[in-house]
Amino acid sequence: MSMNATSSPSRSGLDWARAQAFLARERASFARANPRSAELAAQARQHLLFGVPLHWMNDWGTPFALHVDSAQGALVIDADGHTLVDFCLGDTGAMLGHAPAPVAAALVRQATRGYTTMLATADAAAVGQALSERFGLPFWQFALSATDANRYIVRWIRAATGRQKLLVFNGCYHGTIEDVFVDLVNGQPAQRDSLLGQVHDLTEHTVVIEFNDLPALEAALKQGDVACVLAEPVMTNIGMVLPEPGYWQAAQVLIQQHGALLVMDETHTISTGPGGYARAHGIEADALVLGKPVGGGVPCAVYGMSARLAERAVKAKQDAPPGHSGIGTTLTGNMLAMAAMRATLAEVMTPAAYEHMLALSARLADGIRQTLARHALPWCVTQMGARTEFQFCPQAPRNGSEAGHALDGELEHLIHLGLLNRGVMITPFHNMMLVCPQTTVAQVEQLLTALDEVISQIKAPASR
Repeated sequence: MSMNATSSPSRSGLDWARAQAFLARERASFARANPRSAELAAQARQHLLFGVPLHWMNDWGTPFALHVDSAQGALVIDADGHTLVDFCLGDTGAMLGHAPAPVAAALVRQATRGYTTMLATADAAAVGQALSERFGLPFWQFALSATDANRYIVRWIRAATGRQKLLVFNGCYHGTIEDVFVDLVNGQPAQRDSLLGQVHDLTEHTVVIEFNDLPALEAALKQGDVACVLAEPVMTNIGMVLPEPGYWQAAQVLIQQHGALLVMDETHTISTGPGGYARAHGIEADALVLGKPVGGGVPCAVYGMSARLAERAVKAKQDAPPGHSGIGTTLTGNMLAMAAMRATLAEVMTPAAYEHMLALSARLADGIRQTLARHALPWCVTQMGARTEFQFCPQAPRNGSEAGHALDGELEHLIHLGLLNRGVMITPFHNMMLVCPQTTVAQVEQLLTALDEVISQIKAPASR
């Protein structure tokens, strides 16, 4: 939806006419600089729906889809030979850097030894042990994506508890598991309008409340029919929303009191540290989901269970009639994924890597705050581990509704394109940035310089 500068709080301090002129120049500059991407985009449109492998690859604000040639560490080389500093990092999938050497070596070793057999390997056992030691949950299973891992753990918990309802927080993501596409609209649960092809009413089995609202959580759980609360410990996909002090400690008491289980989706919050946000902050979940970065960017995901939940899940399977459980696919736990995860957990996702990332992320967050202050823009900056965001509101939002109100797709794309033309990439969804073990101080300074230049081109001139 288009907004003018006076109707949008996000544009306070900007000259929107000046910003639109800047956008036109940036689009023209991108088109001139990327003829090979334009050629490839034209070819792709002949046979790929929307001209890209997945439709949201068009969400970068570019005149046509940018095409990549290679990626290594913190750098991406596009089809026209430009070197881009990558602060998107595959929206966390490459949080540990593109093509980390230990993972590449593991894949090379496995390449001539088989890809998939639907059988267990020594790597799988080693991964299970490493996950248990790292996250504190004793039993694990695998999936090909965090979406699948979320879907599977919810099914296991419904089977184990005999309860049907799932509780999520307004504005959540959790991949594309259909159950979570329910929002609060004027305080009432409603199936998300953007969800394509859904034929069942999701509100029958999904409860949605605002994050950080303990009375709402207690009221929902009192009904006694919630199987589990599926949550990120920090909301990340509608713009970052941090838990208020003491929220999770109190929430855990309520969840246990009313017989529900807690699932922590750490797919993004693993940027906090080697054991994720929950372990670092004393959240004792019944289950944990992790996708994207756990295989160094190779498609795979994991989900772990407490001993008590695992016992109930095994019993549910044993008590069920024989046949397909609806959980898992043929390629789940394939040999390539197991090799990649073993190398990632042992050699890439290390305390030393996090020490570098967290220090650099703090430097980036401070630099953005200084930039915004210098330009007198009423935007805030939030950091969680290696993840940093700036949001178009003066104070950090406390729930999904507040975070959603701060979003401004047009302004985001304008900024993102300006940064891209200056050699840096950030995530095309809101204003999220990650640093990886290979990111340097100089590259952080390059991003800060580029952001300063973009803001200088779109802000309202100082009054004389």
